[in-house]
Amino acid sequence: MASYYNDKTEIFLNGSFVKAANASIDLYSQSLHYGYSVFEGIRAYKTINGITKIFKAEAHFDRLKQSALAMNMPYSWTRDELIAATYEVLKRNNFQDAYIRPVVYAPANMSFAKNEQSYIVIEAWEMQPFLGDKLLKVMTSSFERPNPRGFKIHAKAGGHYVNSILASQEAKALGYDEALLKDMNGFIAEGPGANVFIEKDDVLYTPTLGNILPGITRATVIELCNEMGIAVIEKQISSEELSTADAAFFCGTAAEIIGWQSIDDYTFPKEWNNSSSRKIQLAYSDRIVEKNSNEKKRTHREASIA
Repeated sequence: MASYYNDKTEIFLNGSFVKAANASIDLYSQSLHYGYSVFEGIRAYKTINGITKIFKAEAHFDRLKQSALAMNMPYSWTRDELIAATYEVLKRNNFQDAYIRPVVYAPANMSFAKNEQSYIVIEAWEMQPFLGDKLLKVMTSSFERPNPRGFKIHAKAGGHYVNSILASQEAKALGYDEALLKDMNGFIAEGPGANVFIEKDDVLYTPTLGNILPGITRATVIELCNEMGIAVIEKQISSEELSTADAAFFCGTAAEIIGWQSIDDYTFPKEWNNSSSRKIQLAYSDRIVEKNSNEKKRTHREASIA
């Protein structure tokens, strides 16, 4: 099993920095018994200037708050204080490239009554891209994404991820690298922990919001497409459209951007390195370490001098 901490690791727990090995949670917590929690997956990177930078920190902590409020969980922290605490966690653990997991969790409560308070923990550890760096063999899962009428599907809630675990484990047991889930209407939805884009004739398509998590990396991909002049369309995508696509990829904070080799028994015909999807993958890699930003600043400075 992976080791996420050692006896020196420090975390932020309810306003204090403590050793992870000494931290504890109430075994009667509503979060443990019912999966009643919300969380974020965030990454920090060493930029090309050597500075540690949390990628899209504001967007992630805004979504953490939105998730908590959607789940009727009391939320008393400000975005700025949590960002500052996260940078301190990175500093205390001497991390630059790291995965960050803030979790808002509930007190002891075996009833379904609304809690009067919530707790928070911010952890960090070193992690390679969640799905590796090789093209993936993906299978269409027998599991569907939950009906949004039954869940706050836009909230990144702990209990929702039982669905993700089951789908991913099913795919891997059958010899695939990852699963693809459909929504209740039979349209392509998302992966267990990542959004989906497909490519056809140099146009990118991604499932419309409503039945999927509104991913921050998904939003970044759309930003990059707009900047690079690559057409991107949000729409309902059928299995038939997927099985005639030129290429496809998952995107998410943990996974970053990772291409697919195949879906079920269909192998994507376009050479990955020649695809628009690959261009986006490279642009995203530059964005997270602020390579493009640095080049723009240098170009602007040189123009000013000239």
